[in-house]
Amino acid sequence: QVHLVESGGELVQAGDSLRLSCVASGRALNPYTLAMGWFRQASGKEREFVAASRWNGRTSYADSVKGRFTISRDNNKTAVYLQMNSLKPVDTAKYYCAATYGTGLFIDEYDYDYWGQGTQVAVSS
Repeated sequence: QVHLVESGGELVQAGDSLRLSCVASGRALNPYTLAMGWFRQASGKEREFVAASRWNGRTSYADSVKGRFTISRDNNKTAVYLQMNSLKPVDTAKYYCAATYGTGLFIDEYDYDYWGQGTQVAVSS
């Protein structure tokens, strides 16, 4: 079992930057096979992929955030961050951290077994 806790969401203005954090914990946590990712869900819309991180540093991004968002892991591989720059009103959503054990780079929400409660990001124009 992996427990995920996100933080960092808040109300910002368009063009601002924000950094989201997600810390993983759990019994017998094996960070070297833990794939982690970020998804988001805007009001009235389906949850969508934002970014994914493999334990060895490989990453993948949704086209809508490429060049603006950066996903990274801490040295212990048990935390994942999402640096969001040049934020736009369309980035307004609840952001969820997700994790699963596996050596791949997962962009489909159904590949993830563990989810955080989410952190709200609101971008005003």
